[in-house]
Amino acid sequence: MKDTVEYNSNAWDALVGRGDKWTIPVSTEEISRARAGKWSVVLTPSKSVPRDWFGDLQGRDILCLASGGGQQAPVLAAAGANVTSFDNSVKQLESDRLVAEREGLKIRLEKGNSADLSRFANESFDLIFHPCSNCFMPELQPIWNECFRVLRPGGGLLTGFTKPELFIFDWLEEERTGELEVRFSLPYTDQGSLEPDELQMVLERGQPLEFSHTLEEQIGGQTNAGFHIVGIFEDYWNDPNRPIDRHMPAFIATRALKP
Repeated sequence: MKDTVEYNSNAWDALVGRGDKWTIPVSTEEISRARAGKWSVVLTPSKSVPRDWFGDLQGRDILCLASGGGQQAPVLAAAGANVTSFDNSVKQLESDRLVAEREGLKIRLEKGNSADLSRFANESFDLIFHPCSNCFMPELQPIWNECFRVLRPGGGLLTGFTKPELFIFDWLEEERTGELEVRFSLPYTDQGSLEPDELQMVLERGQPLEFSHTLEEQIGGQTNAGFHIVGIFEDYWNDPNRPIDRHMPAFIATRALKP
């Protein structure tokens, strides 16, 4: 099999073709509202990010990290920011391009691995917007280190991520019965935790490969890079087909600042 970064790039390209909810571009109406100052975006499935986490967007340089799909980057650009969309999927970036061309927005598009932002100089951005995506990335510390490097002093990192305990449940059983059953130990990886025939099914479906990450990796990793965590909230799938919602919020978002 190809390496994980390339495999997941191709898997997300395929999800665009299948109309996954995180690949559907925003409407002209949403862009019009953003231009009028009436905008919101999500780091996690359903809860809007507090507006005070952003500050004034006018003229600010924002890196939308692993955030392609024609959703958050165009909205932030319409709200007045100078936006760079950096994603591992060509098709997700094409969705950003589609909205930008349709609405007359300027968005810089860059394809690459979130752990390598070497094309950007130190202190290039005022804000990084990084919605739930690092469950598709094997290592987090290089990402946090790079985010810290490319942010200007006082800049913010807004991140959404999946709670690690979500990965203890047998998602195959959940698909079959709609019930939760504890099966896996942490850390979880598709490649290391599934039986060979189950992994083969994942590959044949073209699903992105996933990795659990501890809170130490997620939050501690940000502080190890030098960030100060100044905000946090939890979120649910807000989906009646997701039984985890009956028991706990499955997602966390953090706001971190570079001193």
